[in-house]
Amino acid sequence: MEQNNIKVGITLGDPNGVGAETIVKIFRDSRMLDMATFVLYGSSKSLSFYKPTVEGGEQVSFNVVRSAAEAKGKKLNLVECGAGDVRITAGEATSEGGAVAVESLRRAVADVKEGTIDVLVTAPINKNCVNGEGFAATGHTEFLAREFEGEGLMLMCSDMMKVGLATIHLPVSEVAAALSKELIVKRIGQLEKSLKEDFGVRKPRIAVLALNPHAGDGGLLGTEEQEIIKPAIVEAYKSGVLAFGPFAADGFFAVGGHSKYDAVLAMYHDQGLAPFKMLTPYGVNVTTNLSVVRTSPDHGVGYDIAGKGVADESSMRNAIYMAMDIYESRRREAAYAANPLKHYERERGGRDANVKDIKELKAEN
Repeated sequence: MEQNNIKVGITLGDPNGVGAETIVKIFRDSRMLDMATFVLYGSSKSLSFYKPTVEGGEQVSFNVVRSAAEAKGKKLNLVECGAGDVRITAGEATSEGGAVAVESLRRAVADVKEGTIDVLVTAPINKNCVNGEGFAATGHTEFLAREFEGEGLMLMCSDMMKVGLATIHLPVSEVAAALSKELIVKRIGQLEKSLKEDFGVRKPRIAVLALNPHAGDGGLLGTEEQEIIKPAIVEAYKSGVLAFGPFAADGFFAVGGHSKYDAVLAMYHDQGLAPFKMLTPYGVNVTTNLSVVRTSPDHGVGYDIAGKGVADESSMRNAIYMAMDIYESRRREAAYAANPLKHYERERGGRDANVKDIKELKAEN
């Protein structure tokens, strides 16, 4: 796939976490620079701090630019964010680190809006550190939804499974009240749209999980399944979406139910993410249903290992790859949708009306 014309923006996240370290590890392999034009957003001091902690890290160099518009191919470009004297205290949560993380994200978002980067990959942030810096969101997903005037769907992805969330960063005590038939129908629709546009699944099959143990046990353990979730699945199915359930979450994953569907819709954060992270390594968090392609690794800031050179870069690398793949998939889908009749005729075995068959040619001669 020709991807070297894509501009990939990568925020370094919390400078005291593992974000910069994973980037150094990834770009030790200079072949990465052949795949796209990369633009980092963060502190150069942060990168310089972590390079010596990584074997081979000193060979990674970066090109400081004022904006993504100045980025050059075959170089690891960096938009400097934060004060030059920012303190790097690996493994510590600081307001100073939060300020750098927020500035990095805002600069990257501005470049996405200006069209100078095509996709966004975000390293982890500490939500406690950024909320005092004008972030005013419970996570990247909600922040980006506000910036790009949409309602993002949080979708955890790997080669093994895809898990979307009906509710995202919400206390468990508030989940039941937040669920509604309308919300679940919308989430199912968003999930189907993403599977088609972002992953090229022509007719997705979606499993929907129950909220309560044993799917409510006929109302004995809760009525959300009967009153909200099942009616939503029926409505979605009637509209043409292949949605099924609700399935009791424990049994569903225990028997490998996720392998029989293209994606799973969980009702709340840990219901979906706990089995996802247990069953699949190095997953990717994708924010779908927005105009911008955004991915991130499926782990947090990793304060307990930051600066020790032991952070695993695999999830961040997969996030970079997936951002580029989704971007290309959306371009293909847009081209497909631009002339659907031509593709329809081809797929059903038809032919182009402008191409004459052998009988027509013989008749003319």
